[in-house]
This record gives sequence, structure tokens and C-alpha cells, in this order.
Amino acid sequence: MGETHNRIERIDGSLQVTPAPTPRHRAISHRLARLLEEPAAAAGLLVLPAVNLRLKPGRIPIPDLVLADAAIDRDELVVPAERVALVAEIFSPSTAMTDRVQKMHVYAAAGIDHYLLLVEPRGPRLHLHRREGDTYAEGVAAGPGARLELTDPVRVTIDPAALLP
Repeated sequence: MGETHNRIERIDGSLQVTPAPTPRHRAISHRLARLLEEPAAAAGLLVLPAVNLRLKPGRIPIPDLVLADAAIDRDELVVPAERVALVAEIFSPSTAMTDRVQKMHVYAAAGIDHYLLLVEPRGPRLHLHRREGDTYAEGVAAGPGARLELTDPVRVTIDPAALLP
């Protein structure tokens, strides 16, 4: 396969190709990563944007950001799901169904305890979902003018508006 700017994820043996994130999407991801950096380090976690996340053989999505155990092998091509405490996705029109349905299901089934979804990025609204068995239940949400308080896996307050470029 030649060079591409698309994001290629492997889900259940099939390749899913999506456009590379827009500059706005990347800026939001970068701001979220910066906000999480210090509290993640205090909790023994790394902030890793756009890594290959192995949920199981044949299922390797590339989430916008993960918080992973700081003791992972940083030279491996994939990060195993069992070493991830939180996965974050930034909603894009091109990935809406995948982010809200498919990825929520596969991340929960892989045992990742927290799923942070930024929806309506021009709004914006953050949703923190907590795993209950093989599914996620929405824990807390924050929209314009509100702040999202995380206590697990990291302690941090996020103003969704501060993530916008």
C-alpha cells in the first residue's frame, strides 16, 4: 500500500479507511492531551494521541487519544487494551456512527473502563462514559458554560470551550 493521509484501522479483520483528521480536530486533540498530561503523569499514566490500540487480534482501532499505563513498552507498534485506562474520541461528521456506536461497543468489550467522547465540537459537549460489564453507561456530561470533573482515572477539570481552537 502506498503513502496515504487517510487513517486506516483494522476492525474484525476488515480495513476501515477514514480521512485524516482536520486541523480543527487535531487542535482539539492537542489541547485535550495538554490538559491531561500533568494529571495523567501523577496517576502513572501516559497521554498517547492516535496510537494503534489492540483490543483483540484483528481489532486495532486508532483512537484520538488514550491514557495508558506508563510502564508500557513504548517501542511496540500497538498498545494492548488491558494497559489503557481511558480512550477518547473527538466526534467528526465522517466518523459519527463509528464513534457513537461501534467504537463504544468494542472499547467496552475490551475492558477499557472509561470512554470520553467530545461531540458537537463546535458546541462543544463532553461525555464521560463508564464501563458496566461489556457496555458503557454515561457517567457525567458537560456542555457550553459547564465543566467536566474527572476523578478517575485522573483528577482533572475540563472546560469543553477551552478545547476549541
